Amino acid sequence: MTSPSSLRAFSKALAPRGASRRLLRAASSSIPALSPAHRRSYSTHPPNAKLNLPTDYSTTPLLAHSPHAALGNPELPPEVRNGTTKRMNLFQAVNDALSIALAEDESVLVFGEDVAFGGVFRCTGKLAETYGGDRVFNTPLTEQGILGFAIGAAAQGMRPVAEIQFADYVYPAFDQLVNEAAKFRYRDGACGRSAGGLTVRMPCGGVGHGALYHSQSPEALFTHIPGLRVIMPRSPLQAKGLLLAAIRSNDPCVILEPKILYRAAVEQVPTGAYALPLSKAEVLKEGSDVTVVSYGQPLYKCEAALRQAEKDLGVSVELIDLRTIYPWDRETVFRSVRKTGRCLVVHEAMVNAGVGAEVAAAIQEDPETFLRLEAPVARVAGFSIHTPLMYEAFNLPDVARIYDNIKKVLEY
Repeated sequence: MTSPSSLRAFSKALAPRGASRRLLRAASSSIPALSPAHRRSYSTHPPNAKLNLPTDYSTTPLLAHSPHAALGNPELPPEVRNGTTKRMNLFQAVNDALSIALAEDESVLVFGEDVAFGGVFRCTGKLAETYGGDRVFNTPLTEQGILGFAIGAAAQGMRPVAEIQFADYVYPAFDQLVNEAAKFRYRDGACGRSAGGLTVRMPCGGVGHGALYHSQSPEALFTHIPGLRVIMPRSPLQAKGLLLAAIRSNDPCVILEPKILYRAAVEQVPTGAYALPLSKAEVLKEGSDVTVVSYGQPLYKCEAALRQAEKDLGVSVELIDLRTIYPWDRETVFRSVRKTGRCLVVHEAMVNAGVGAEVAAAIQEDPETFLRLEAPVARVAGFSIHTPLMYEAFNLPDVARIYDNIKKVLEY
């Protein structure tokens, strides 16, 4: 064991002495102090920014800011449209959906790391107290074990909702999802068993400081796997309806929740139980000159970019939220591109072999849609790098990059 005296001697040896101290003092005194105008946190925008401004979630048209707007959604069942709403952020909407699922179906289980305590993002808060520790419980820190247990429970007729604490941690469980959950129905054949009751939740995406292991968007990996549904909501209202649809679905579902929206996105959410359609895209804004296709958090950047492009360029831009990114709603996208003749796909995940590549390839493979193209399909996505810490904002799609690419496809 190292003695205290030896540690003191070691630290004394490392300390600068004599001339070294004088040099350090001289160097530090020669560094000019930053003026107040130059003192800016890395996470704030420059004072002269015109496009890359922070998203104002309190005014964006992508959120339902009034009960009338929320209940006017035509996808809601009549009894829900005639009901009430409550102001929720995204993690509260997820919690509400889980509570409804647990209340209406005793085969629903909710589990994962720290889930009984509410989870890292509080999505499962108070569920264990309400529904009991035999239905809402913590697991060991083993993603492979969490998914293996969930698949076994689903095969026996339960409807497990397994939480992976961060999407970045799902890789040890990848074999369970790819070789077990997705293939179970095909392997069991006429015996009739499947893992169709399985839902896997995981927070994903950038937050500004997550770096290598808390910022990833791995959704494209799951879109290569037949047998899985892959979903990403953009808002609290959507998160509640899509999560309930996933839990009720007879297909294994992977739902990725943009964690930056857990507290940022707040809107009126119907209090009743409702499911929104899976594998059905939503046209958020109609347009005639360019189609912008996206999902999750980048939709807010797209909306800001197209609003400015319409103002500056005098054009009309259509915005589509895929919602389910596998199997995705080709017909809605094709119909839009046939009308506009131009398309831009935006996502956070890195550009190579991503959802944008699939959408672009599908558009040019469809003869009727391909013949209507006036410009190549463009992509705005994360670069083919690991997410950097200080420079995370430069890797994610921003308003300026989306704006520039809208202009580029219009000028082609």
